[in-house]
Order: sequence, then C-alpha cells, then structure tokens
Amino acid sequence: MKWTLRILGGFVLLVVVLVVGLFAVARIHDGPLEGGLAIVAAGAFKSGDLQSDPEEPDWSFLRDYSTVEFQLLDPVRSRTTWIMEHEGRIFIPSGYMNSIGGKIWKHWPKEAEEDGRALLRVDGKLYERQLVRIREGDVVPAILAELGRKYVPGGDIPVEQVTSGNLWLFELRPRG
Repeated sequence: MKWTLRILGGFVLLVVVLVVGLFAVARIHDGPLEGGLAIVAAGAFKSGDLQSDPEEPDWSFLRDYSTVEFQLLDPVRSRTTWIMEHEGRIFIPSGYMNSIGGKIWKHWPKEAEEDGRALLRVDGKLYERQLVRIREGDVVPAILAELGRKYVPGGDIPVEQVTSGNLWLFELRPRG
C-alpha cells in the first residue's frame, strides 16, 4: 500500500511541476504558445513590425484566417483568438462568460473592458488597437453570422447570446 501511495504521490507531484512549468514558460514566451494551448495566457510580444500607417488596413484578408494573436497592455498578456471581419471592421469573441468555467478562467474580457489597449499580431505585423465591447446594435447579427460561418457547425448563433452576456464581442478599433 505504501508503494502505491508513493507512486501516486510522485505522479501527482510530476503533473503539478509540469503544469506550473508550462505556465511559467508561457509567461516569458514571445506571445501565445503554439500547439493548441490557447487557454494559457502568454507573455508580451517580443517580435513583429509595428505598423504606423495612419490609414486603416483593408482587413478583408482576415476573412479566412482562423486565429490571430493579441496582447493586452494592462495586464501584459497575450493569447490566441478567433477573429471576424465585417465591412472593414474586425471583432473578436469571448464565449461562455456566464458559465462557471468562464467566470473562473476568463479574465481577459473584464481586463479589456477596464483598459482595452491592445496589440494585434498578424503575419508578423503589429497593429495598435483599442478593444471596445459591443453589446447591441445593427452590427451584432452580422458579426454573429460571420462567427457562425467560420467556427460553428450549423452557423446559427442567436443575438440573445450577446444580450444575455454569455457571449462578449469586442471590436478592435484603431487606437487614437
């Protein structure tokens, strides 16, 4: 029995050390870790060319991108996210905000509401952005249609997901 407990204890300790190590490495990494670890917030961007053109880019190229990376400036953490483009404007979602898991795990949307300054990194280029939460308006059904087209089998996402607060939508506006 003692050997079984020792082996089990050693295994639990190993798992804890590996998880803590993963989080530590992620926080010093240049942006989000690759390989499906989008749930782990990562470090500040250390690479990328800051775009300074005063003209807003033509974001239509993002229509077929599955994910992009963004970094909040306060607190400085980066992550991978889905992105939707509609009529030259870009948006990112955060779902499950009313769920227990969302309330425990998802801090970035609340942080973005407090200080929405962010960097968007796409193809090695950095864009200064301001995350602005969208709660209502004529654009919401169009954003949800694009979200459904890209990421949801069946594609039908009711507006009530946004109005109930379960799905948060952020527009990535130019920072001025």
